[in-house]
Amino acid sequence: MRTLFYRAALAPLLLVSSLSAHAAAWVLDPADSTVLFKYAYSGTPYQGKFENVEALFEIDLLSPGSCTFSVTIPIADINVGDEETLSYLLDVELFDVDQFPTATFKADKCRLESLNSFVADGTLTIRDQTQPLSFPFKLDVGTSEGKMRFHLTSEVTVQRLNFGVGLGYFANTSAIPNDVNIAVDVYAVMQ
Repeated sequence: MRTLFYRAALAPLLLVSSLSAHAAAWVLDPADSTVLFKYAYSGTPYQGKFENVEALFEIDLLSPGSCTFSVTIPIADINVGDEETLSYLLDVELFDVDQFPTATFKADKCRLESLNSFVADGTLTIRDQTQPLSFPFKLDVGTSEGKMRFHLTSEVTVQRLNFGVGLGYFANTSAIPNDVNIAVDVYAVMQ
C-alpha cells in the first residue's frame, strides 16, 4: 500500500521534471473549457457563459512565478439563454459591445500559494476601464491522449461598476449588486 502511495505521489513530480526549464506555451482547449459569470437581479441568481474565449498561457512549471496570461473574451459571444437579457447586456449601459467588443485579462507574474494553488497578478480590462486583478487559481498538470495538458480552476469576484458596466438605471446596486462572480474551469494543451 505504501509503495502505491509513493508512486501516486511521485507521478506528478516525474511528469513535471520531464519538462524543460523554460516557460511552455499553453493554448486554451475550448471544447472542454467554461468561463461563467454569476450575478443576481432583484435577489434572484443568474449566470451566463463567456463563449469563444481565447487564451495563451506561458508557464514554466519548474518556476511558476515566471508566467504570462493573455486572455481575450469576445463580449458579443455571451450566452445567457435569453435574447432580452442578452440585448440589455450588450447595450450601451452595460457592456456597450459596439464600442468595446472584447474584455481582456493580462498577467505577467504568478505567486505560488500552496502545492498547486497560485495567484496571477495582472490587469482586467472591460469597456475602457483597466483595473488591477489578482487572479487565484488551482493548476493540475497531466496528459490526455498522449499530450501534456493542464486544468485550471478559479473563482474571482469583480465589481462591475469599477469597469463602467452599469450606467443609468443599471448603476443602481439595489436591483443588480456590484459583485459579479467569475467561475473559470478550463483546460489548455501545450504547444
